[in-house]
Amino acid sequence: MPDLTPLLAFRWSPRAFDPAAMLTGDEATSLLEAARWAPSAGNTQPWRFAFGHREDDTWKRILVSLPADDQRWARHASALVVVAHTGGDPERAAYDLGQAVAHLSVQATALGLHVHQLTRFDRAGLATELDLPVGIRPTVVVAVGRLGDPFALPEDLRDRETGLRQRRPLADLLLA
Repeated sequence: MPDLTPLLAFRWSPRAFDPAAMLTGDEATSLLEAARWAPSAGNTQPWRFAFGHREDDTWKRILVSLPADDQRWARHASALVVVAHTGGDPERAAYDLGQAVAHLSVQATALGLHVHQLTRFDRAGLATELDLPVGIRPTVVVAVGRLGDPFALPEDLRDRETGLRQRRPLADLLLA
């Protein structure tokens, strides 16, 4: 692999989270600050967050919005974060939101944490459950925590968790 910062090289999206690990308030703030400082078109900063710490009401409301398949492992995450964007140009806002989540992910790696992003969830139900203002669109849920034991995962997830990471070759990603 070419010379890549370890913060990117070691980032990955596990499903095995330590069910006993908790995030400190400083860690949670650090993650949100990293996202806040992400670039955005025209400095609009269209992202919004609902941060749930394990077992608080927000965390529980986020967890039940996930498909049962993902609840099996996401229930061990120290935090579940809904990342949403405001109205305006939805394509630009979604792009900017991706920048914010990327910054949050890199900061998590710097703190010895891991994130796993989920795009399958009940958006409308979660917006209602969290009483989000009109025009705030939930886009992704981010599970955050410390690594747990991959052998504690259900068997069907264990192989994916312990297998080698696969990335497409760079040449496959180039359009011209």
